[in-house]
Amino acid sequence: MKTCYMVLSALAVIALLEPAPGFAQEATAKHPIVVHAARLFDVEAGKIVTPGEVLVEGERIVAVGTSVEHPAGAEVIDLGDTTLMPGLIDAHVHLFLHPGAEDLQTVEESVPQRTILATLAAKADLMAGFTAERDMGTEGAGSADTAVMRAINDGLIPGPRLRISGNAVDLLGGHEDANHYNPAQHVLSNADYANNADEIVAVIREQHKEGSTFVKMYETGPDQMVAGERAIPCGGNPICEAVGLGPVAGDPEFWNFHSPYQYTEAQLKAGMEEAARLGTNVGVHAQGEPGTLYAAEAGVASIDHATQLSGETMRLMKERHIPAVPTFTIFEYFAEHAPSAAAAAREHAMLDYKIHEFKRQVAAGVPMAVGSDVGPFPHGTQAKEFELMVQYGMTPVAVLQADYLNGAQILTWQNSVGQLKAGYYADVVAVPGNPLEDITAMERVAFVMKGGVVYRQ
Repeated sequence: MKTCYMVLSALAVIALLEPAPGFAQEATAKHPIVVHAARLFDVEAGKIVTPGEVLVEGERIVAVGTSVEHPAGAEVIDLGDTTLMPGLIDAHVHLFLHPGAEDLQTVEESVPQRTILATLAAKADLMAGFTAERDMGTEGAGSADTAVMRAINDGLIPGPRLRISGNAVDLLGGHEDANHYNPAQHVLSNADYANNADEIVAVIREQHKEGSTFVKMYETGPDQMVAGERAIPCGGNPICEAVGLGPVAGDPEFWNFHSPYQYTEAQLKAGMEEAARLGTNVGVHAQGEPGTLYAAEAGVASIDHATQLSGETMRLMKERHIPAVPTFTIFEYFAEHAPSAAAAAREHAMLDYKIHEFKRQVAAGVPMAVGSDVGPFPHGTQAKEFELMVQYGMTPVAVLQADYLNGAQILTWQNSVGQLKAGYYADVVAVPGNPLEDITAMERVAFVMKGGVVYRQ
């Protein structure tokens, strides 16, 4: 029995040391690689090049075109009837969330347990082609995302390049506070409290010390649909009048959506100035007015969800190139997985309103980026966001450029990711067919290279 036990123990150790199936050790290739396919997507030009080749040396792209040099000893990877594209970008993810009761998992599951699940989520996203992501808050797990990011960067686990925020920043009693629990139980907030400009700055400094690489702030919440006579809160509301908001001409349903603001423009600016001092930026959860206007006036890096945008807000976003991140996939998921018929009706009403407003935003020329809010729905499935943004009013090429160009801008990696271009990271994916003709191809990634290392083929 002792001998059997020793053999089994040795096998267990070997199993731990060997990489899991589909996992490539993060290491710079010792030889050049040429990736060839029937097509290649030129992001800036917004067109397909036929055929397509990418020359990779180490972790960087050396050359791109219909034909590139094949250096002596180069490995050639022929991907056949596929389209080569830059690695996908998801500008809004939650690695520390998984499907289920979102609030309960932050209370019932320990931070170590949630961190292990986050590493699995990071791997799933990478295997789906997402080589760069912005983790929009650990939802109560503090700076545990720093450990995940560093493990990925050190090649210990597979995952995307990450921008991380630690906990988000929120008011006492705000959007992510434990407002529905018994106060006597002292359930912790899923975010870090900051109730004024000085506290915002202090929290940002603490998060930066713990490893955050951008700031996530909750600007609005909770959200509700209120139809009928109460549908125009800015009719005589002094806050709305002060910022010049009123009923939107030609769109009587505009004010059916209510989402109270949390921080003033001045408070948001205090956070932005501190983030800028630290060399980073601020992304906000902002569903509706006047919070979305305050965010645009402050000049944040992105307005996430952006369900309700007034004409002035849209004008500022276009003028200052502040992308909206619609996150349709999470809205659709909640509508389709509601716990009751009444809840489903509420979620579908919210989604219908969002679609209606999104079409106005697209027509107004509001910049867009692609973010799914993945976490409450399964990681690795978020490429559905491309399909939904096309379904609700954008062209495939516009959605892809929004992902690659505006997504890279939000993550402040615009000179190193988001394009197949000499000098950029060798983050390359391939999808079947032509995504400009069938955007759902983005949901069927067949090849993944990150930093010159092949993770999926």
